[in-house]
Amino acid sequence: MLKSESGGGEIHPHFLFEKLPTRVGAMTTPVFDENLMCDFAVRDPYGYFAELRENDPIHWNPKHKAWIITRYDDVTATIKNPHLTASRIEPFRQAVSKSANSPEVDETFGILADWMVFLDPPHHTRMRRLVSRVFAPPVVRARTQAMTEVVDSLIAELPVGVPVDIMESFAAPLPAIVIAQMLGVPPIDRHLFKEWSDLITALVFGAYDNPDRFRSAARGMMELKNYLLELINKFEKNPEDNLISLLLEHEDGDSLSRDELISTCTLLLFGGHETTTNLITSGLLALLDFPEQMADLRANPDIFPMAVEELIRFDGPARATVRLVKEDHEYGGVKFTAGERVFIANPAANHDPRVFANPGQLDLRRNPTNHMGFGFGLHFCLGAPLARLEVELALGALMNKFSRIEMACTREELSWHPTMLSRGLHKLPVILHH
Repeated sequence: MLKSESGGGEIHPHFLFEKLPTRVGAMTTPVFDENLMCDFAVRDPYGYFAELRENDPIHWNPKHKAWIITRYDDVTATIKNPHLTASRIEPFRQAVSKSANSPEVDETFGILADWMVFLDPPHHTRMRRLVSRVFAPPVVRARTQAMTEVVDSLIAELPVGVPVDIMESFAAPLPAIVIAQMLGVPPIDRHLFKEWSDLITALVFGAYDNPDRFRSAARGMMELKNYLLELINKFEKNPEDNLISLLLEHEDGDSLSRDELISTCTLLLFGGHETTTNLITSGLLALLDFPEQMADLRANPDIFPMAVEELIRFDGPARATVRLVKEDHEYGGVKFTAGERVFIANPAANHDPRVFANPGQLDLRRNPTNHMGFGFGLHFCLGAPLARLEVELALGALMNKFSRIEMACTREELSWHPTMLSRGLHKLPVILHH
C-alpha cells in the first residue's frame, strides 16, 4: 500500500529534516522529550503524540525545528491549508548536489522533483489526472487473480511449526512482486526491482551529511531509470496489459513526458512496496495482539473490507506528513512563518478520542472510513484500492492456510525502524500451524 500517492500514504525524505530555519521565541512543553526519534516515540507514537494532542496540539518542536500538529480537526485543516506547500525538494537538491558533487545525484533529485507527493497544483492536478486511471478500482480488481497467485506461491513456501520471519518471507516480497508485475517487468528481472527499491529507500530516508550514501543510491536510481526507459520504449511500440502501457496512453489529448513517466514509475515502485509491506506486517501484529478480533475475522470474512480500514487506522505505516509554510499566516492562535516546517501527525489524528471512541482498542467492525492512513485531500493515496486489496488477500490467505498463528518472540523483543516519517518493524517472527 505506499502511504504515498502511489500506494499507501505519503513519502518524505528524511534529509528534509535538516538545516532549516529555527523558530525563535516559541513555547515548548516542559519535561517532554522533544526527540521524535527517542525510543518511546519510535515504539509507541500513539502514546508519545497523545501527550501533545491533549496539552499542546499545535506544538513547536525546538529540536527538529518544526510545528507538530496532532488533533484530528487540526490535521485535516492543515492538510487543506492553502498557505502550506508540498513542494520542498529544490532547496535540498541544491544543497545535497553541491555536497555530493555528482551529476547522478543531481539527476536523481530531478526524478524526485516530479514525484506527485512533492507537487502543488496545477502541476499536481495534471499529473494526478493522468496517473489516477491506472489505479481505478476496476483496473485494480482485474488484477485480483494475478495477485492471488503471487500470494499463494509465497504461502506455499512458508515453513510450518518453526519460527519464520513473516516480513522477510511474505510481507516484503509480495508487494514488490505485485508492483513489478503490474509495471510489466519480466519475472527474471524482478529481483532487480527489489534491489533498486532498497537503494531508493536508502536515498529517501538516508542521512543528509553522508554524500557517499547519496551517490551509491543515485547510481541505483540511474540503473532503474535506464531499465525503465527500455520498458517504456518496448511498450510504446507493442502495448501490453500493464501500467506502463496505460500511462503511455493519451488522456484528453495529454500524456506524460518521458521524464514524468520515469518519475511516476519510480514512485510507484517505492510507494507500492515499502508501505504495503509495513501495513501487512503491522496488521498481522495487531490481530495477534487482539486474538478475539482475529477469531471474529476468521469466522466472518465478509467484514474484511471494514477490518482493513481499522487495521490502517490502528497502526498504519505513516508517522507523519510534511509541509512547508509558503507564506506567513495565523491558525489556531499561532503565527506560522514562511519557510517553517509542519509535521502532520497521522497516528495522533487516527487515535484522537474526539473522533474515534476507545481508539487504542482494535475493533474490526468500527469501519473508520474517515481515518488518515491514506492521507487526505489533494494528496489522498492514489494506490489505496491496490493497498486495500493486497492487505485483504495477504491476511486472508494466512488465516485460511493456517489454523493458528503465534508469535515466536515476546512483544518487547520487537523493534521498529527508527525513521522519522514511516513506521515499520524490522521483522516479525511467528510460528504457523496447520
